[in-house]
Amino acid sequence: MTSSSIAVVGTDATMVYDAVRNVVAGALGALDPSFALEDFTAKDVASSSSESVAARVLEALNTPPFLVERRVVVVRDAQSLLADEVGQLVTWLANPAPGIVLVLGVVGTKAHKLVKASNEVVEVNVSSRAQDRVAYVESKLGEYEVSIDRPLAERVASQVGDDLARVDSLARTLRSIYGTAPLTFDNVEPYLGDAGDVPEWDLTDAVDGGNATKAIVVARRMLDSKARAGLQIVNILQRHYLRMARLEGSGVRGDDDAAALLGINRYPAGKALRTAQRLGSERISAAVHMIANADVDLKGGVSYGGKDLNTDMDVTELTVIEVLVARLARLTQGARGR
Repeated sequence: MTSSSIAVVGTDATMVYDAVRNVVAGALGALDPSFALEDFTAKDVASSSSESVAARVLEALNTPPFLVERRVVVVRDAQSLLADEVGQLVTWLANPAPGIVLVLGVVGTKAHKLVKASNEVVEVNVSSRAQDRVAYVESKLGEYEVSIDRPLAERVASQVGDDLARVDSLARTLRSIYGTAPLTFDNVEPYLGDAGDVPEWDLTDAVDGGNATKAIVVARRMLDSKARAGLQIVNILQRHYLRMARLEGSGVRGDDDAAALLGINRYPAGKALRTAQRLGSERISAAVHMIANADVDLKGGVSYGGKDLNTDMDVTELTVIEVLVARLARLTQGARGR
């Protein structure tokens, strides 16, 4: 262990906690935790003490190792420390005590002062691109020496979707059961759980591309994952088309101007602009009306049946959403650029 400080940072708390556990294990090595580890949580709700955790952390950081070659001090949820407490830790990070390793768990971004001041940064954010999710699955299972091939990693990534926080616990489970033996999908499938959610742009891209089949598959996946209800999917589509409605007729022609008008990043703004230009005002208006009607239908306007006893899926919700996304995709199919 060469770093005197390691910051683990990411936007998903579970993934940060899992990574902190592994970093701490690596920092300790063969050392006895009862002598070499002090573990703090910045927002320790279980503590009845009114004393700031920062004072105890700083005391631990400035206490030399005893009976061990180094001591590991952990601060979980460090993003919850107050500004002056962060300042005190940043001062220590600039001149760390010998024989001390500080591990910080930060749920947030790399812009946090503690992350920027640390010697080493472990980032656990993963983009929603399919290849990045597969790479993360391969890397995480590799940490636990679980043996899978690329096709199996792809199937696991597809099943968990955006819910990548499940992968660490899956890896630990597989390691405890199978060790390092090569695995097949039959070995892994019982431990995968339900399908995870997928990003909203998977749906809007399918609709904008005029691919009704893919749009239905993605919408059903969102509902199957239980992460989104039908009304949430309607809200996603409503926001998507209302952005186009703002762009249509505005005179905006470039991605930067579109981003400024919509108040979003340049890339999604550019996609919305090009789709709006291709659809035109009549088709955008028709789409907005379809979405409004679906909203009314989901709030009791129609009924195609209750929950399916086999799938636990609301038949009315599923029917309304599938019909909506299929109609929107077909609306795009017939559009011509202007």
